[in-house]
Amino acid sequence: MRAFTVQAGGGLTLTTDRPVPDPAAGQVRVKVKATSLNARDRLIVANNYSVDVQGRVPLSDGAGIVGAVGDGVSRFRVGDRVVGTFHPTWLYGPHTGWGELRGTHRDGWLSDYVVLDQQSLVPIPDPLSFEEAATLPCAALTAWSAVKGVGPGDTLLVQGSGGVSVFALQFARLAGAHVVATTSDADKAERLGALGASDVVNYKETPHWGARVRELTSGGVSRVVEIGGARTLAQSIEAVAYGGQIALVGNLASGNGIGMDVNQFFRRAATLRSISVGSRSEFEQMNAAIARSGLRPVIDRVFPFDQASEAVTDFERGPRFGKVVISH
Repeated sequence: MRAFTVQAGGGLTLTTDRPVPDPAAGQVRVKVKATSLNARDRLIVANNYSVDVQGRVPLSDGAGIVGAVGDGVSRFRVGDRVVGTFHPTWLYGPHTGWGELRGTHRDGWLSDYVVLDQQSLVPIPDPLSFEEAATLPCAALTAWSAVKGVGPGDTLLVQGSGGVSVFALQFARLAGAHVVATTSDADKAERLGALGASDVVNYKETPHWGARVRELTSGGVSRVVEIGGARTLAQSIEAVAYGGQIALVGNLASGNGIGMDVNQFFRRAATLRSISVGSRSEFEQMNAAIARSGLRPVIDRVFPFDQASEAVTDFERGPRFGKVVISH
């Protein structure tokens, strides 16, 4: 079978003679149909992650068809459409640790076939395509966890137009919340509005966008989905309402920022909560909501399998609107 692996100095190399793996007891073999890229994959493919990933098959997010099952498998049958969980062993309840993730400690999905424990798969919600389903494990579930509890009367702030932010906007609108977004691009501002953002602030034209968000929402937002991290956190604190919450899901903004103003944060009486994607149970709840609502993931671009390196380059170059996907 074909598989991409990470080279010692970074980058991907394609091998075509790997044996097709057989599932052991409790395992499922999946014919991979699509994968998607997340921010962590840039570091993994560059072999600049916290662990050495030379020779590792990358990508944590993928979807496909069950082609074979091992003894004792009861959750799936041959022919089922499935998508993998980001955390292989976090099934329900509170988060107990990061464990061994795919693409770093275990081989990921960027290959023709992958063998996984039946417990780390969920059915693909109808009527999503494989490409759409591949966007769900990390970005969508992170957004779902970050938005959880938001409803009518609440106001959410999302930063930019990457996968997590776009999913957060969609989920918040499903829940009946008012959404404010930031971007630096007029075309993206229009697309964010079409998805349901009531107001969009250009952060390049308005560097102190937190004050503008606070003005637009008459006192600040109930929840901030914090993507940028250290460089944008100060503005998020300015934007959040008294008693509101900042859901920290990333630290993606390049360059150095002024960090957290602890006194300002204290005066807001706000909560800062880190998001660790989510459990399989939460994944299943999210998929049920997607199936009921008809929500469709937003895909920026789809690359063919043999252009996986180009997909990574495109992702790194950015900016994008939604997810970058590889079709197998």
